[in-house]
Amino acid sequence: MTDQTLPLPDHPQPAHGRVVGTAKGYTPPAGPAPKVRRPRRAPRPAPLLREPLPASPRPPSGEPHEPDRTSTSNESGPRTAGLRPRLAPRITAGIVAALALWAVWATWDTFVVSPVGQRADQLALDGAARGQGVLWELAEPVLGVVSNTFIGLGLAAAVVLALARGRWWLAAQVAILVAGSNLTTQVLKHAVLDRPALLDVPRADINTLPSGHTTVAASIAAGLLIAVPRRWRPVVAVAGAVYTGATGVSTLVGQWHRPSDVVAAILVVLAWGAGVCLLSSSSSLDAPQDGRDRGTSGAAGLLLLGAVGTGALAVGALGSVRGDGWGLPLGGDLTAYMGGMLGVVAVTLASFALLLLVRQSTARP
Repeated sequence: MTDQTLPLPDHPQPAHGRVVGTAKGYTPPAGPAPKVRRPRRAPRPAPLLREPLPASPRPPSGEPHEPDRTSTSNESGPRTAGLRPRLAPRITAGIVAALALWAVWATWDTFVVSPVGQRADQLALDGAARGQGVLWELAEPVLGVVSNTFIGLGLAAAVVLALARGRWWLAAQVAILVAGSNLTTQVLKHAVLDRPALLDVPRADINTLPSGHTTVAASIAAGLLIAVPRRWRPVVAVAGAVYTGATGVSTLVGQWHRPSDVVAAILVVLAWGAGVCLLSSSSSLDAPQDGRDRGTSGAAGLLLLGAVGTGALAVGALGSVRGDGWGLPLGGDLTAYMGGMLGVVAVTLASFALLLLVRQSTARP
């Protein structure tokens, strides 16, 4: 029997690939393994690009740079470290200092060198004897406070206050103000200025201008005004003017000084106060604040208003002593005495008003 190849059984054939058969049957080839689809990863989000903060616009030339008001640092240093005092207020401070020095010389030239001025000054000194017993009971305690110990304690308080705020140069300014004012008064009184003997009175040739007691009181008050924070300066200016005026008037009541001595002392302190403001640095600046100064304009206006009123009365009394104005029926000495007291008050109020305005303007960042 002839060996013939048996036909393959009728099995379903794969759609692709070659059929492999045997005599007993066939084994379909293994097809390609199905591809396992991997789950797609979620696309990574694009990185968020931070927009750069807009740069703060630079102010035009001549205007002060406005620092960041959102800073949480305190007033004592970081907020004023990169700032510089403005030029215009410092020039104003220099002008005020120069005018105050000129006023010291003008006071000496008018009331010490001039015969008419010496007469008015001496009448005021003689007029203090009227009612002195009652007034002296009030004046003596005021003058009793003034001493070397008072100078040391007052200077230490002002310096410590400045150092507590982290203001090293401000502390130096206070020390320069107090020491310079008192040293200037002593040098002017004993070495620079003289008093010609134009009147026939005891000790007519001994110069007493400026007043040392008044200089001490005014310099301590001015030092505190320079050292305290901005919001407290109006209060300190008014209180300092009251204390300085009371000290100056007390020297008149006790017949320790003539009115011109007291006026010159206050002007010396004003010159030094404005002078140290001229030398302001970043340590002397205040921290930036929102809004306008509260109380500064009110306090300065009150002081200036009082200065104008008392000054007008003082000028009228001086004119009466010279014979070309009104006078009191009690005599020229009392008129001169009252006019001298009013003149002292007027100069004191005006000086502390100017010092307040100068300090606030030079300390503004």
